[in-house]
Amino acid sequence: MLKHRGFPGRLPSTDFQFTIRRANPKGVTPLTKRQRYADRRTPDKRADEGFLGALIAHFGDQPFERGNLDAGRLSWLFGREVVPAEDPFDPASYDALLRVDMRAAQAAFPQLFDGSSEFAFDTWEE
Repeated sequence: MLKHRGFPGRLPSTDFQFTIRRANPKGVTPLTKRQRYADRRTPDKRADEGFLGALIAHFGDQPFERGNLDAGRLSWLFGREVVPAEDPFDPASYDALLRVDMRAAQAAFPQLFDGSSEFAFDTWEE
């Protein structure tokens, strides 16, 4: 399992985890598309925004290996802002390639792109 060095381990000042320390001995947790409802709690929305901001700052629009990125946090974005970068795609593999769909990310989280978010990035250019 690839460990993404320099990637934040969690949302600052919270228990929202972004990475895992070691591979699951019972098997890889598969990525699934989770439904995001409009009435989600504000801290959950903030965690999604922070995680997506970190993904864009770290990887931009380039494919990246799932590695030690948390499956639960990825699943909230999977199928929308984070999409498979390979075909066939194995959702239960630490080696699976993913990428950020910048158009979907900008539509769902415009504050990351206009600089009004505390998680806005400055490393990606269109």
